[in-house]
Amino acid sequence: MTVRPITISVPAGTLDDLHSRLSRTRWPDEVEGADWDYGTNMRYMKELVDYWLRTYDWRAREAELNRFAHYTADIDGKAIRFIHERGKGPDPMPLVLFHGWPDSICRYLKLIPMLTDPAAYGGDAADSFDVVVPSLIGDPGMSRSDRAQPLAKIAELTWRLMTGELGYRRFGAGGGDGGSPISQILGVRHPESIVGLHLTDIGFPIMMANFPDLSDAEREYLARSQAQGFSEGAYAVLQGTKPQTLAYGLNDSPAGYAAWIIEKFRTWSDGDLEKVFSKDEQLTNIMLYWAGGPSVRAVSYREEWVSGSLAPDQRIDVPVGLALPPKDIDPVPPREYAERNLKDIRRWTVLEHGGHFVAMEVPELMAREIRAFFRPLRNLPASAGEPAIPEPQRRAG
Repeated sequence: MTVRPITISVPAGTLDDLHSRLSRTRWPDEVEGADWDYGTNMRYMKELVDYWLRTYDWRAREAELNRFAHYTADIDGKAIRFIHERGKGPDPMPLVLFHGWPDSICRYLKLIPMLTDPAAYGGDAADSFDVVVPSLIGDPGMSRSDRAQPLAKIAELTWRLMTGELGYRRFGAGGGDGGSPISQILGVRHPESIVGLHLTDIGFPIMMANFPDLSDAEREYLARSQAQGFSEGAYAVLQGTKPQTLAYGLNDSPAGYAAWIIEKFRTWSDGDLEKVFSKDEQLTNIMLYWAGGPSVRAVSYREEWVSGSLAPDQRIDVPVGLALPPKDIDPVPPREYAERNLKDIRRWTVLEHGGHFVAMEVPELMAREIRAFFRPLRNLPASAGEPAIPEPQRRAG
């Protein structure tokens, strides 16, 4: 059997090295009165690093992570790590959820129990899901020599995991950021396996399309999106062109890595940073990048920018639900623009609150939307029967 239960366990030496580096952080100066206008604020970063060094308890957070059922699978020599939590309803639907950058499995930790056990959160047990969340930091399944289509490779590896290793004939998929195109690739390449896609954005490939017959609303949307890209998209240009240059600094300085990630969490979220995410939440997400080891792939967009995994005008015919956060990176698109690629939109919701990391920010809204979208699709055959893997060994926490 290629699937086995695992626990997250960061070596003590890695933590000792982290603390040493944090204590020796070489701070830059700061433009007077800059606040967050020039990037991550100095005062906040010093506060966060001090908390990280003196208060933050990784072992306690590690124990919380290990309350979930973690596994690793070897598929033709390619390893993928994932959470697999069983639903508690009468007939759970299998659902795989993908994160993007700079988040991690942490995007879904609050949402998972709302989906596996909806009755415990005021919902209907008939809406339960078996939830799978792959860990995508560093592009699993990609070798150091790979330079083509990482999102397509992740989609294919996940399809083989879901159908071959976990025994699901049909399943739902969803996510945001990079998780949106990965889900769409599954819909294009394996529509026979996909019950439906639930997305929090329309996916970046469509933004590169050259449609000749745009409406005024669509042109206005693209102009606003382009303006947003000019003001906030420098990180993507660097990660998409020269990620190796960036990786030296990030992998040498935990404070530098944190600053690179935290600025995005602040800018892309709905509300003040610490009113949305506690320091513990922020640092646990950062720790999954830092403890994962030095990896240029963890920040590289270059392979996808050069080769692409999904054509800008690729048709997605499977049922789609969209739950669009009002404070995401890009403005909410006109529905007519989304429908150019997503041909069968069954549910379209502009959420009351939320930003780019909406499943972390307002998980109850996402749980509501996911349950409602998949509810009429549940009469389709989904599972191959008994699970193909053993029940996990869970650590006490």
